[in-house]
Amino acid sequence: MFTPIEIAAVVGVAILVFGADKLPKLARSAGQAKKEFMVGQAEADIAAERARDEARRRAGSEGSTVEAATAPSGVGQTTIVPDPQTGAPGPTSIARPPQ
Repeated sequence: MFTPIEIAAVVGVAILVFGADKLPKLARSAGQAKKEFMVGQAEADIAAERARDEARRRAGSEGSTVEAATAPSGVGQTTIVPDPQTGAPGPTSIARPPQ
């Protein structure tokens, strides 16, 4: 990692460049930027999870329609279930089973 001498040198150069009165302001604004980034990332994760759930629901409803069309008797016939991620007939990727 970094040695104490290297850390002290970086802090000393920062004090010379920015001045001692501006360093707390810079640190505060960097912390606020990190917080805003984390909040935005969490919102994006929530939106992505909602989109995945919606796609699973849609694939489940379309899958039951395909099952009804390909296996009317439901006995002894294989059913083609579309891939929930791509919509292609048959499994093309490994996806979590619907819950």
